[in-house]
Amino acid sequence: MTSSAADAQLFGDVLAYQDRRPAAFVPGPADPAAAHLAAARAEMLLTSLALSENARSEDGDEHVEPSSSLQRVEAKLDLVLGLLGAMLRERGDLPPPTVLRWSTRGACIDVLGDALAIHPGARGVLRVQPAEWLPDCIELPAHAIAVEGARAWLAFDPLPPTLADALERHLFRLHRKQVAESRRLKDL
Repeated sequence: MTSSAADAQLFGDVLAYQDRRPAAFVPGPADPAAAHLAAARAEMLLTSLALSENARSEDGDEHVEPSSSLQRVEAKLDLVLGLLGAMLRERGDLPPPTVLRWSTRGACIDVLGDALAIHPGARGVLRVQPAEWLPDCIELPAHAIAVEGARAWLAFDPLPPTLADALERHLFRLHRKQVAESRRLKDL
């Protein structure tokens, strides 16, 4: 499949989000039991992330000042998560940052050093750190549909509907933040 056909299949008529974040395609055989557990874990992480971010945005209401003790607890928690993330990166548990464009259908990823191991038809999982402050990854079963140079297009295997919904909401929140940030920078 050509890269333009892969783009159309993965990103045509759906919300897509692109940024630089820790992500990697890990080739390997499909294990149905492991895929089921990974899907349940990914759904739990995305749902928990949404609840956490919604709570932060509600706490950020302009008319309500958060208490200083709550701010201190959140700051300490942010520091602990940052330290944990640094330790995981040092141990190699988090993939390196790379350019990633993804939707509910799949992803286009710049593969670092693994380009020779990935070929059309290769199966595995896409490991993605869904939030920069969360030192953990979700794993989505995928297969390569196109490879061009050091870039691979990965189609997600059928996701459970609840995981697909959680992923769609997550990508929408990321996109909304990106648009708000670009507007804020434009207004400066």
